[in-house]
Amino acid sequence: MEAAFLLPVVLGILALVLQPACLLFSLAVMRSAAAESARVATTNTDTSRCREFAKRRLEGVPNVEIFHVGEWDVDVSCDGEGQATVSIQGHARPLPLIGSLARVAFPCDEQGIVLGTSVTERLRPSWVGGDYGSWVSIWG
Repeated sequence: MEAAFLLPVVLGILALVLQPACLLFSLAVMRSAAAESARVATTNTDTSRCREFAKRRLEGVPNVEIFHVGEWDVDVSCDGEGQATVSIQGHARPLPLIGSLARVAFPCDEQGIVLGTSVTERLRPSWVGGDYGSWVSIWG
């Protein structure tokens, strides 16, 4: 009798913990892939190769609906002056019970909840003063 009551309660608690962990894992991998791809894009202006690089990194997210569903939307833009921005967007379908709570925390569309991140990186940080010539003259 106790097991008939305890088992659904334990599974419900497990689902409450599992779904946010899956979404946070997906977001962490997306953020990491965007940051690495933005660093690559600052030195390589071939955006198609940077997009492929990001999608390769995103293969770390399991292709299970509670983690990710569908194709990744990866946008890479370079300004030609050493700054690159990478935006990644994907979708997940949360567990049925948790879906209503996840829909409050994340934007939704017909594919499920929308997960997204954007990272901007600069080849040369803004806090570094001078230009290339002045840095070379110090060591010359």
